[in-house]
Amino acid sequence: MLFYQYKNILITRFWLNEHNNINTITEQTSYLLKVILKQNYFQHDNQFFQPEKGIALGSPISNTIAEIYLQFLEEIYIKQWLESKEIIYYIRYVDNILIIFNQNKTDGKTTVNHMNDIDKHLEFKLSEEKNNTINYLDLSNHRNTNSIDTEIYRVPTLTDVTIQFSSNHPLEHKLAAFNLYINGMLKLPIIKQQEWKIILAIA
Repeated sequence: MLFYQYKNILITRFWLNEHNNINTITEQTSYLLKVILKQNYFQHDNQFFQPEKGIALGSPISNTIAEIYLQFLEEIYIKQWLESKEIIYYIRYVDNILIIFNQNKTDGKTTVNHMNDIDKHLEFKLSEEKNNTINYLDLSNHRNTNSIDTEIYRVPTLTDVTIQFSSNHPLEHKLAAFNLYINGMLKLPIIKQQEWKIILAIA
């Protein structure tokens, strides 16, 4: 556990030194992070546990620590692959990554193997194009010769069930899904009439 605390603090110090030159801020933040990471416990079945590695599930700081670490890996490794043109395009949302690579220099399996070699505790899984189409987050992207067509992607298991409007939930909870659907429809280059019919059917 001490190794993971040390690694997280070291990487946090790296970013603090990159973005400010006030040593007091770096030292105080490192100390606070050390205190928080020492309290890395979770409760299950009336017992308390401390994970051997990583942050306790449900900890408010887990997302921040993960983001700090992943951005560090991108700075050290991914940046080099982009500069060498082995990877042409890279984008990440939380732990979902979309990569376009140069087929003359590498392939999908080699790329994901390189990423899995970075840290033995991280495992990236490969999803490749099928029929020139790949799904990323809520989008289905189809590659044509000179363009890319985009449409809303819904997983096959999606039930299109939302919170019943007559239920006793807060109004903002009831509207959340539809805010997401409508914003996606307005912002994306898709057939809006078709998407609007789907949203109305869900409603």
